Amino acid sequence: MRIRITAIRKASYPDLMAKYENPIEHTCDVLEGQEWISIDGRCPEGMCPSAWGSMREFVEALARGEGNFYDGWMKNPNSAMISCNDGFRPVSFYIEVI
Repeated sequence: MRIRITAIRKASYPDLMAKYENPIEHTCDVLEGQEWISIDGRCPEGMCPSAWGSMREFVEALARGEGNFYDGWMKNPNSAMISCNDGFRPVSFYIEVI
């Protein structure tokens, strides 16, 4: 089964970065609107490994034909909205069966 993963929103928390994060030169390359296709629940080429770790279980479940997470959480039961685990610049991903 094919699952589309779309980067919907990228947030940034400069106050938290200034207070807690060591300066780094390279951060997230994901762009809003960027899409990937997972086939049979596998990690798509070019997907951030950390983001994949946050969404993998949902993508795999959708690929197995499961859905309706948390008893009606999403309007589309064959989808999920998942954020990566970067607390300084999280990206929200919409995951859907296509």
